[in-house]
Amino acid sequence: MIYFLYCLAGFVAGIFGGLGMGGGTLLIPILTIFLNFDQKLAQGINLLSFLVMAIFSIYIHHRHGFIVTKNIHWIIIFGVVFSVVGALCMSFLPSQILRIGFGVFLIVLSIIEFVKVIKNKN
Repeated sequence: MIYFLYCLAGFVAGIFGGLGMGGGTLLIPILTIFLNFDQKLAQGINLLSFLVMAIFSIYIHHRHGFIVTKNIHWIIIFGVVFSVVGALCMSFLPSQILRIGFGVFLIVLSIIEFVKVIKNKN
C-alpha cells in the first residue's frame, strides 16, 4: 500500500510539474501530511524529483517553442545564488518552522490565485 502512495505522489507531482504549476506544491504536502515525512526530507525529495521532471518538461516545452531564452542568464545567476542562500538558511531552521512557512506560502498563493479569478470574472 505504501508503494502505491509513493507512486501516486510521484504521479500527481509529475502531472503538475509538467504543466508548469510546480509539482512540489502538492508533493510536499502529500509527503508530510499523508506519508509522515519530515519537512526537510520532503523538501529534499521534492528538489531531487524536480530536477528529473524539469529536464523532461524543458525538452518538451522547448520543442513546442514555449521557452524564450532572451536575458535568461540573469534569472539563472540570481536563481542559483539565492538557491544556495535558501538551502543554507534551511539547514539551520527546525522542520516545524519550515512546515509553517510552507503552509503560509500555500495560503498566500491560494489567496492571490483566488483574487485573480475573481478579477478576471468581472
